[in-house]
Amino acid sequence: MPTITADGRSIEVDAGTRLVLAIEALGIDIGHRCGGKARCTTCRVAVEAGAPATYTRAEFLKLQGAGLLAPEGAAEPVRLSCQVLVEGDMTMRVLKTKQTEGWPDTGPEVGADLVPEVERFDRATLEAEVAAG
Repeated sequence: MPTITADGRSIEVDAGTRLVLAIEALGIDIGHRCGGKARCTTCRVAVEAGAPATYTRAEFLKLQGAGLLAPEGAAEPVRLSCQVLVEGDMTMRVLKTKQTEGWPDTGPEVGADLVPEVERFDRATLEAEVAAG
């Protein structure tokens, strides 16, 4: 079972768990204002170790459009935890929480299934797709 470490807290989770749900299981009030649909970027994390190599198209496009897509090989790439499925051990910093943002809650409940899509792509494929228009 992979170990997820966020803000100094750790938990073991089943492979395939949505990262946002693993972070919530740690007792961290991570934001997910769109309900985990890759629309708002409030569930973003800075991955210190173990960042997955693939993205959903929705995550890639949202990060790129918001100016949050880190350069290839960045030390702490920003990822949308609602779009990351845990594959292995990961260490990260949570960037937006109910407490840091002053929200009354974290957002709509996030389901176990990845939405809007499950298909994952390597970064080069998505960059070429965007460049082709």
